[in-house]
Parts: sequence; C-alpha cells; structure tokens
Amino acid sequence: MSTETVSQPEGLSADKSESYRVVQRVILPLESDSDSLPLYVEAGELRAQQIATDLESIWGGQRRPDSLSTGAESVRPQDINGRFSMSVRPGRRISFATYFNAFPASYWRRWTVVKSVRLTVHTEGSGTVIVYRSNARGVQQRVESIHVDGSSTKHLDLSLGQFGDGGWYWFDVVGGATAVVLTGANWSVPDEGRSNGSTSIGITTFNRADYCLETIRTVAASPEVREVLDELIVVDQGSQLVRNEDGFDEVAADLGDQLRIVEQGNIGGSGGFSRGMYETVTAGKSDYVILLDDDIVLEPESVVRLVTFADFCRVPTLVGGHMFDMYNRSTLHTFGEIVEPWRFQPGLPHADMVNGHDFRGNGLRSTPWLHRRVDVDYNGWWMCLIPTSVIREIGLSLPVFIKWDDAEYGLRARANGYPTVSLPGAAVWHVSWADKDDLVGWQAYFHERNRLITTLMYSLYDKGGRVLRESSYMDVKHLISMQYFSEHGRLDAMRDVLAGPDALHGVIGTKLPEIRALMAQYTDAQYKPDADAFPAPVTSKPRNKGKGVQVPNRVTLLPWAARTVIRQIALPVDESLQEQPQGSISHQDARWWKLSQYDSAIVSNAEGTGASWHRRDPQKVRTMLAEGIKLHARLFSEWSTLRQQYRDALPEITSFEAWEKTFRANPPTGR
Repeated sequence: MSTETVSQPEGLSADKSESYRVVQRVILPLESDSDSLPLYVEAGELRAQQIATDLESIWGGQRRPDSLSTGAESVRPQDINGRFSMSVRPGRRISFATYFNAFPASYWRRWTVVKSVRLTVHTEGSGTVIVYRSNARGVQQRVESIHVDGSSTKHLDLSLGQFGDGGWYWFDVVGGATAVVLTGANWSVPDEGRSNGSTSIGITTFNRADYCLETIRTVAASPEVREVLDELIVVDQGSQLVRNEDGFDEVAADLGDQLRIVEQGNIGGSGGFSRGMYETVTAGKSDYVILLDDDIVLEPESVVRLVTFADFCRVPTLVGGHMFDMYNRSTLHTFGEIVEPWRFQPGLPHADMVNGHDFRGNGLRSTPWLHRRVDVDYNGWWMCLIPTSVIREIGLSLPVFIKWDDAEYGLRARANGYPTVSLPGAAVWHVSWADKDDLVGWQAYFHERNRLITTLMYSLYDKGGRVLRESSYMDVKHLISMQYFSEHGRLDAMRDVLAGPDALHGVIGTKLPEIRALMAQYTDAQYKPDADAFPAPVTSKPRNKGKGVQVPNRVTLLPWAARTVIRQIALPVDESLQEQPQGSISHQDARWWKLSQYDSAIVSNAEGTGASWHRRDPQKVRTMLAEGIKLHARLFSEWSTLRQQYRDALPEITSFEAWEKTFRANPPTGR
C-alpha cells in the first residue's frame, strides 16, 4: 500500500507532526437506489440533458449530427459498494461536486478558526483523482490531478484563504484501464487544540410516533452519531405515544442510557423544543443540543458535521441544517433565510437564490448561486444546533406555541453576539411546505400574533416598517375570500398582542383548543373529504363570456376594489346560494381576487384531503373589518409602549424558571 502527501500548488505542504481531525466524510446514501443519489454523487461529465440543450441552441433546433452524441451516463446504483465506497468503471468519471460531498470552504473560512483543509482519498486500482475549487461566482478551477495505482492513500493540503465570499472544494475520480474503487475519503482540518464537543438531540413530537421511531432507529444505527451523542431526548406531547410503537423496546434497549423519553401536555413546538433545551442544559453533559422535527428523514452524518463545525467556530454559533423535500428527495427547500427588515417576513438573502431547487436537474457545478456564501438570520428548527452556553445566557424559546419561535431565537442570539450558520452538507428531509397553506385555518392566529410580537422586539423601524400595513391588507384579503374563521383568529391575535407579554405562558396550553372550538361557527373551517358531501353547484352562464374571473391589474385595481368592497359590505346574498354553491374551486385557483367574486363556493384545501363551503356574509365582513381597523389603529398608537413591554419581559418569559412553571402546569394528558 502506498501513502503519499501531495503538496498544494500554492506551497501549503503537509506537516505530518500536526494532528488532524476529520470534519467531513465522503458518504453515499443509506439506500443505493435512493432518489437522493444526486445529492451524493453524479456523473463526472456534464449531464447528457444539459449538453443536449446547449447543442440544440447551437444547431438552431435542428437535429445534431451523430458525431456530437454525448455518451454521458448516469451513476448506477450497483456502482455503490456501501456507505463510504464506490466503484468507477474503466474510462468513466464520477464527481463528488455534490451537496453532501463537496467541501463548503467559504463557510469554514468565514466562521471558524481553520485556515486549511486536508483531502484524504483511499483507492484500489488504477485511475486519476482530480481536485477542483470554485469561487463565489461559481467559476470552476482545476487544482490538482493525482494518479493512483494499486492500494493507495493520497493526502492533499488545501488553503482556505481565497474563499472570502464563496466557493467549494470537490474532487472527481476517473477510472483507468481497469476499474478504480474509492474505498473511502474525507476532509480533515488541523485540530487547533480544540476539544471534541458532544451533543444531545431534542426531538419534539405530537402524534407522529412512527416517524419519530424511525429517526430514533437511524440514530441508533449510526456509530458515528453515537460517538458524539450524550442523550437523545424525545419530548412526546401526543396521545399516540412513541413508547407504544412496535419495535420501540428493541431500539430503546440498544440505545440504553442514550435515550430518554419525556412526556408532557401539548404546548407546541416552542414548548417541546424548550423542554429539550432545558433537559440538556440541566443534565450538564452536553456542549450542544440539536433540535429536530419529528416528521423528518435524517441523514445521520449531518449530526456529526454540525458538531464538528461548531467545535471550530470562532464564537459560540448556532449551526443549522438544510431541509429537502421528503417526497422529492433531490429538491432543496431553501439555502438560507433572513428576516426582511422592512416587511419583517422570511426572505432570501440574495436576489439570484431560488426556493425549491432540484439538484437532479441542476447540480452544484451548473448552479452559480449555490457557490456564493449565504449568511442567514436564523435556521429552521427542523434541524438546528444550539450551544448550551448560549442557552444559559439568552434563555429558552419564546412561549408562542408554534410559528416564529426559531426566527425569534436566531434574532435574539444575533443581538447577543451569537451568529447562525446554515451549513451546506448537513440536512434532513421534511414534508414540503408546497402541500401546506398555514396562513389560513387555525394557524392564522399564531402567524399573526407571533409575527407582531417578533416585530415589536426586533424591528429597526419605529412602527415596525410595513408590518401593520400588510396586516391590514391581509384582513381585507381574508374577508373578501370568505375566510371568516381565519380572520377571527387574526383578530384574537391582535387583541392578545395588545394584552401584553405576561399572558403568553398561561395560554400556551389552552389557546389551540380555544381556536379549534370556534370551527363549529364557521363553515369555511369545516372540511369534508368527499366533494359529494356538498350540494351540486348551480348551473349558470360562465363569467366574462367564458373567460372567468380576471385578476385586476394596476389600471383596474382601484375601481375593482371599490366595487368589490361595496359588494362585500352592502349587497345582500341570494338566499338560494346559502343552500347551493355557485361553483367548486381548487386550492391553486382559490386566490383572493377570484373568491371575492363569489357568494358561495366549495374550496379544496392545500393538502388535497378535503374541501369546505365558503359563504359570503356581509354582516361578518362589516363587523370584522371595523374591528380590524380599530385594532390596527391601537397597535399603531401603542407601538412604542408595547415594544418596551415585550423587550423588558423577554428575559423573564424565556427563563428556565418561567418554563419550569409551564412544564408543571401542562402534564401529560390522559392517553
């Protein structure tokens, strides 16, 4: 076996006396036929589809000559030998310029004390290892080509000095006259005298016992995770208990003292995650706690990467993982998020970024914006590491049940000098937001209340920027869309904000049942799974000579709005339409400008599991619109006082002592 250190062209040679710590292993999917394969490895050549598209443009859409056929092949699942090994056929090329296996050099350069990284590649057979880097614009640059033969280990030391704004390292493997087998590879850094941190994992679950048990199994089956794990703490707030699932006893016996189940009443994500943070800190074992959602699929290597990255950060840092679509495994939800200062809404840090990026169609090498480092305000709590030292200083979550708890915590940490990093190469798969619409229904209350509270505490503008204006617009949109249940929740939210911060802990376990009890008053909140459960729509002439309802433009918006408001407030509803809808509208077509032109309609939900009957009620519109105007006026006039109240109360309502009382006040419900 040959072992060789290759000096980097910039003159950074290896010091064999220096101790190195592996911070990122090259990994392959746990299931070789997984749809997530493009996140781990891809064909080294440009993909045939990409080349074909380029050639079609060159040849003006004409059929290209056979001599220009690409011959590029996709990676075959049978080439994968296991979690860390892969075969490369003679003359073929595979690339690890992928989400999970490229090294995010710019993030290590910006946030850690590390100045260089070492690539180590173990191979069997004859071939070539080619190392590349990119810059913040996504320009690919070749660094080194290394010939391998027989049983070989190669080291290459690489500087991080040129990655100030972005860029990655990665390598390709090319088969020679015979196949070459990658038996293992990793990225390591000088240990810099840093100690190896340990973590607890806090999972909050509510009646998703099957998902949660699978995550527990994934952790139990990963020796690399268990090496850094102190405790896996499952905070179970449901009636379908994880400990009652088939197979729980076996995995619990395997994990032993590394697994702890805590059962309590349903106090939402903020209550469950606060309990996981609380239990971790009070146990006194861990340097970090990693918060995980229950309805995820975990890439276990991500846990190790979060911990090792945090170990090398210059200051205590929150380190989050990304979220991929559970049902479209190669699609990324977002590469990073900020809170837009003026609108105070989640947004993208750069204009060229997109949500829902699919790596199957466009990998790392062909997507320039993925190479620019993304600095964030917060990371979603589907996967987020928080140092216990930070929790001791700034407290637990804001007691808001759900929505905005993760964003608020990131903003609070930043205000105290602790940044958040969304680390590429660390991720989970989670149910996509594309099949949800949580701005309507019972969650509308929590969206409105918690956005206002967070704005009060962190907005840079005296009156919260655009927040109150947008909130008033949302009132109108809900009302003209006949979404009276959602609007009821929003009005309650504003009243509760005006009542001040002292009541937050007291209502955290009771507010959701109160909101759900209101559903009986509103037909737009009463969903039925079968469309035949509703009367058939009336037969009438199609609107606009068959063109249907048209979206207003800038020229027509004002007169359209005037007519619509007068109609909504003043014109009575035909009594027959209370007994029979005018039509059925699918969720993707149920926009406010369309719903506003109906008096009665059956509207399906985002999940596709049911529909509800929306009926126009002028009296409700008048009453709720007037109440919304009054509440917004109060918020505007009392903004400065409320801002001071919430800021002053923050240390108390996020304290361990306040949360201890809330935990005791919300014991497990009857199962």
